[in-house]
Amino acid sequence: MKKISVLHTEWMKDAAYRKEYDALEEEFALASAMIAARSRAGLTQEQLATKMKTTQSTIARLESGKTLPSGRTLQRIAEATGSRLKIVFENAAKSSKGKAA
Repeated sequence: MKKISVLHTEWMKDAAYRKEYDALEEEFALASAMIAARSRAGLTQEQLATKMKTTQSTIARLESGKTLPSGRTLQRIAEATGSRLKIVFENAAKSSKGKAA
């Protein structure tokens, strides 16, 4: 049985797979940022949920990327983790990692 990392490397050679994967980059980055904020605060999903007056399953859905949070939810996560929420709009040409836009 192959590891998922090996499969992913193979699949990234397929242009259609790479296009779909790249389209999800922002969602993965947002989920990773939420997980990092929780980890820095030393909180479990359950503890974060308690601070936010929600459920652990809601936190798990947010961190999996299955649910996109509202701006208010992001602010609540920031407050519960002792973080500062910063949302930035960048020029699409500059944020495309050197690709022509």
